[in-house]
Amino acid sequence: MIAYLILIVATGAERVVELVISARNAKTAFAQGGREFGIRHFPWMVALHTGLLLACLAEAWFGERPFLPWLGWPMFAFVMLSQALRYWCIVSLGPQWNTRVIVVPGLQLVSRGPYRWLRHPNYLAVVVEGFALPLVHSAWMTAIAFTVLNAVLFLGFRIPVENRALAFLADARPAQ
Repeated sequence: MIAYLILIVATGAERVVELVISARNAKTAFAQGGREFGIRHFPWMVALHTGLLLACLAEAWFGERPFLPWLGWPMFAFVMLSQALRYWCIVSLGPQWNTRVIVVPGLQLVSRGPYRWLRHPNYLAVVVEGFALPLVHSAWMTAIAFTVLNAVLFLGFRIPVENRALAFLADARPAQ
């Protein structure tokens, strides 16, 4: 359980680093005339991701969930792969990466890194982490709850908002 606590705390610390990077990139984007989309769903997204970390610990501890090596180690590998994908996205987008949906007119869509193959690769990382992180310590109820709530949030709100923002970006580009 101590190792799982360390993993969850490290994941939380990583989220804080992401928020620092995001705030820096948002400041730059707004200074360049960036426009934000989907402001209303962002607090729900923060709550869901914070809730994931707390629920992982609560279910593992209070539900007395065991660490099952046959499940825990593969799920840990998925967590690490999701983190690698997340940082590949951050590096690929550079200063355009943000936890918020901010577009700067005139900037081109990024088509390097994982964006060569997927339109929303960071969301793949979120989906994988969302089921894998709880299952590292057999917190199956948290894995199910996060997966369902995340699907509602992302499919119902976040991805449509991003698609509208990308359409705005395309419309804002000068004609060639």
